[in-house]
Amino acid sequence: MKKHLKQLDLKRIRITDSLFGEYVNKVSEKIIPHQWKILNDQLEDAEPTYCIRNFRIAAGEEEGERKGVVFQDTDLYKWLESVAYTIAGGRGENLEKLADQVIDLIGKAQEPDGYLNTYFSINAPTKKWTNLVEGHELYTAGHMIEAAVAYYQATGKEKFLNIAKKNADLICRVFGTGEGQKRGYPGHQEIELALVKLYKVTGERAYLHQAEYFIRERGRNPNYLQAEIAGRGHPEFFPEFERYDLEYSQAHKPPVEQDEAVGHAVREMYMCSAMADLAGECDDPQLMEACERIWNNMTDRRMYITGGIGSSGFRERFTTDYDLPNSTNYSETCASIGVMMFGQRMAAITGDASYYDYVEKALYNTVIAGINIAGDRYFYVNPLEVVPEFCTEHTYMEHVKPVRQKWFGVACCPPNVGRTLASLGQYIYAGDDEAVYINQFISSTADTELGESQIKIKMDSTLLQDGKVQIEVQSSGPGNLNIRIPWYSEKCECIQNGISIEIQPEKGYQKLSFSPGDTHISLDFHVIPRWMGANDSVRADAGKAALMKGPLVYCLEEKENGRYLSQIFIEENTSIEETAPAEELVGNVPTLSYKGIRVRNKGAAGADQLYGSVELEKEEVSLKAVPYCMWNNRGEGEMMVWQKLRI
Repeated sequence: MKKHLKQLDLKRIRITDSLFGEYVNKVSEKIIPHQWKILNDQLEDAEPTYCIRNFRIAAGEEEGERKGVVFQDTDLYKWLESVAYTIAGGRGENLEKLADQVIDLIGKAQEPDGYLNTYFSINAPTKKWTNLVEGHELYTAGHMIEAAVAYYQATGKEKFLNIAKKNADLICRVFGTGEGQKRGYPGHQEIELALVKLYKVTGERAYLHQAEYFIRERGRNPNYLQAEIAGRGHPEFFPEFERYDLEYSQAHKPPVEQDEAVGHAVREMYMCSAMADLAGECDDPQLMEACERIWNNMTDRRMYITGGIGSSGFRERFTTDYDLPNSTNYSETCASIGVMMFGQRMAAITGDASYYDYVEKALYNTVIAGINIAGDRYFYVNPLEVVPEFCTEHTYMEHVKPVRQKWFGVACCPPNVGRTLASLGQYIYAGDDEAVYINQFISSTADTELGESQIKIKMDSTLLQDGKVQIEVQSSGPGNLNIRIPWYSEKCECIQNGISIEIQPEKGYQKLSFSPGDTHISLDFHVIPRWMGANDSVRADAGKAALMKGPLVYCLEEKENGRYLSQIFIEENTSIEETAPAEELVGNVPTLSYKGIRVRNKGAAGADQLYGSVELEKEEVSLKAVPYCMWNNRGEGEMMVWQKLRI
C-alpha cells in the first residue's frame, strides 16, 4: 500500500493553459481583491459578512457584538490560503504585506491558551467545546491550520504556523481518551485532514495521533454527538437540525465500518480525505478498505456525470443509490472540490490513475462552473437542468439559482474555489523516487528533482481542441515519466523523440523512460465528441443522452437554442460537428453542433388552456452545445444537459 506519490512544490509550477490560465489568473486579478472587499463589507449591494470586523473585536481593536454565521471565520482563512497559493504561484507578491497584517490581527484574536474562534471568544466564552454538533469550532480550526501550513510553505514565515500549532496543541489537550479529556469529535469534519498537514510540515506526531483519534472515535457507542443532542434538547444554531440524524455527519457508526457515501456530501469528502491520509501515513488497511468502499459506492451509484455529488437540496446530502435528479439536485461546489481532494489522496496511496479520471471530471465541470469567467459571481448549487422562472423562493426549487450570485450568507464555496484554482498545480503533477507523474493535461511548466537529476517539464495541451498533448522534458540525468491514459481516449498514440511507443499502461499510467538531455513526447488521445447514457436505475435519465468531449460535459443553453429546451429530442447517436468557440466564452473550446427535433403540442397551445388533445407538431432544428462549466456567462436562460432520445 505504501506508494505515496507526493505533490510537487507549487512554487515551481506555472499554469499557462488557455482555459485554466484564465481562471488561475483571475484568482489574483479579481477573486482575491473581490473577496477582500466582501470580507471588509465594502461591496455594494451585498449583505455584510462582518468577517474582518469580528476579528477586530476579538483582538480588542473594536467593541461590539460578533455577527455572522458561527463559522464565519473560515471565509478569511480560505482567503488567506488562496493568497498563500497565489504567492507560491508567482502572482501574489503584492499580497504578502496585506496577508501579514491579517495574520497579525489573527494572532491578537488568539487567546493565551491557544483558543481561536471569534464567535465563542466574543459571544459565548463559557460555551466553548459544548456544541460540537453545530458549533463548528474544530471545523474552523481546521481551515485556519490549512491556511497556516500553506502560508508557511509559500513564504517560509512562521508566525501563522506558530498560531496554528498553539491552537492544535490546545485541541490535543482538550480531546482524547485521557483523564479529564472530552471524548468528542467534530460535527463537521475538517480538522482531521488539517492536522495531518500540520504533522507533515512540523514532524510532530501528536498531530497525526490526534487526527487518528478523531476518526477512530467517531460513531462509537456511547455516541458522543447523540448524547450532546439529547442533553441540549433543541438546536442552538441551525433550526433545521431539529430532526438531526447521525448519518448526516457520518457519525452513525465508526468510519472504518462504513461502506456507502452518506449524509452531508462535504462532510463525507473531508472525512474520507483524512481517512485516506491516515491510511497512507499509518499503513492502515482497515481505513484504506473503507475508503475504497465509499469511493466505489459514490462513483458507481451516487455521482452525476459532471462529477457533482450530494443530490438532495435537503441538508446538502447524499440520498440513495441512483437518485440523481437533474433540476432539483444540489451538487454543491465544495462537494466536488472534496471529490478532487479525496481522489488525489487515493491515487497517491495506490498509484492508480483511475482516481484522477474523477478528479478531472469534477474539476472541468462542477468546480469551474462554480465561478463565472469574470471571477466575481458564484454558484453554490450546480443543477443539470434549469428553467429560471421555476427557481422561486419558498419552494422546493429555492436552493437553485438561475444566475451566479455575488456572495452567500453561508459562503464556503467562493473562497474554496479560489484556493482550489490557486493550487491547481497539485492536481497536475506528482512524483515518487522513480518517476514524475502527469495526472492532468493542463498546459503548464514544472521544475523538480528526481534522485540526483534536475527535471524541467513543459506541457502544451490542446486536449479540448484536438486531443493532443506535447511534453518537453529537459533532464540532467535519467528518469521516468508516468502519464495517465484517460478513460475517454479512443486510442492513444505516443511518439517519443520520433519513435512510436506501444501503449501498455499499468494502473492507468504509461511509463516512459528518458535519458539526460532533451526529450520530446507527442500524445494523441483521439478525443472525439460522444453521446453518453445512464444506467437504467437512474430514472431521471431514462431515454436520454448527454454529450461529452473528453472530460467536458456539454449543455444546451437558451441563447443558441431558444426557450422550451424540454421540447427537444435527438436521434440515437446523431452525428456531431465541432464548431467555433462561442463568443464571450474563454479557453478556445469548441462548441458542438448537431440536428434535433423540436416537438410541440398544438392541442394544448391555447393561451388559457393548460391541457388539451395530443396534436404534435415536429420541426427539425439545428442545435449548438457549449461546455457546461461555462453556462450562464452570457445572460440568464434555460439550460439542459440530458436530452431526450427520439424512439
